[in-house]
Amino acid sequence: MGDDPRPLVVTLLLAEEAQARFDRLRAEHFPAGRNHLAAHVSLFHALPGEERPAVDAALARAAARPPFDVAVTGVQMLGRGVAYRLAAPELSALHAGLAAEFDPWLTRQDRQRLSAHVTVQNKVEPAVARELRDRLTAGFEPHAVPARGLGLWRYLGGPWEPLAEHPFR
Repeated sequence: MGDDPRPLVVTLLLAEEAQARFDRLRAEHFPAGRNHLAAHVSLFHALPGEERPAVDAALARAAARPPFDVAVTGVQMLGRGVAYRLAAPELSALHAGLAAEFDPWLTRQDRQRLSAHVTVQNKVEPAVARELRDRLTAGFEPHAVPARGLGLWRYLGGPWEPLAEHPFR
């Protein structure tokens, strides 16, 4: 058992070039005083911190697979923000397998079907979000970005503490 009860977050890690692009967009469009994180693809939002050894082991097993590409399929509204939608059969299968393993610990939010996305704007007025959505949609072309592994983080009430990376093999 771990000794820190603060929640754990699991993310899909993207290749450096894609990560840098999403980070630039987030830095440009997310309110600066509220942007505590790099761009990220959350897979699980609140696993119990006390279960870190088991979560870490599950991620290591899940990452023992080849890397894969994730399709960036479009731009979506988040109400008070904007995100890029992501999709890949490999990601859905990976998430489902981990969800089965983490089942006793899943919150209501983490039990929902995965809606993979990268948030580049949030916590703004809806009109501001609509304007960015329209601008990003106008120049959008579907493309793929490489997924490189799984990340484990500790939620610190805003910022996240990086705990481990599990690269795909």
